Amino acid sequence: MTALIWPEIYFVRHGETPWNAERRYQGRKDIPLNEKGQGQADQNGLALAALLAARGLDPMAFEWHASPLNRTRDTMDRVRAGFTTPLPPVKYDVRLMEISFGVLEGMLFEELPANMAHAPGLRTESYWEYRPENGENYRDVEARMEQFAHTMSGPSIVVAHGGIARTLRVLIERAPILEVINWAPPQDAIMHFTPGKMELLRAGDI
Repeated sequence: MTALIWPEIYFVRHGETPWNAERRYQGRKDIPLNEKGQGQADQNGLALAALLAARGLDPMAFEWHASPLNRTRDTMDRVRAGFTTPLPPVKYDVRLMEISFGVLEGMLFEELPANMAHAPGLRTESYWEYRPENGENYRDVEARMEQFAHTMSGPSIVVAHGGIARTLRVLIERAPILEVINWAPPQDAIMHFTPGKMELLRAGDI
């Protein structure tokens, strides 16, 4: 079997939502951005436009992909508003939706029963395999992301979720699961993925 070769990806996680701020399991619940999250998305758009220009890259040469949830749609719209040149259309794909936390969605991290799940920072490597009732585990997300990779025909800009960012670190960067499972993907930065590497960029770095 031919090894999967990932294209270059500039990845943006959606901005903060009220549930992010409350440390509440969000998953597939369609929670909108809060004011801080809107500002993060606006700033990431300006930063991405400046970054591509500084690297001599044409945004028209990229595919633009996003999760169809409202918080990612809003983030994508705000990111694109940072550009002053024409852009390709956005392709929305359900495979980019956040990991489903099933019955845990809506629960505060502090409310979680010890036998059901652990909040970020307290997880062991085995959490990658943990599938809550009516939900997914990260192996499930890996499978759908590998399917998604076959739809990409070149370098891409992707707006999606924290769980997708974690999964891409494992699949593309080959980062250790134990490191990734407790990593909080930033909402105020751009993640640049190339085979074997993830580069984290903020506005001040460009």
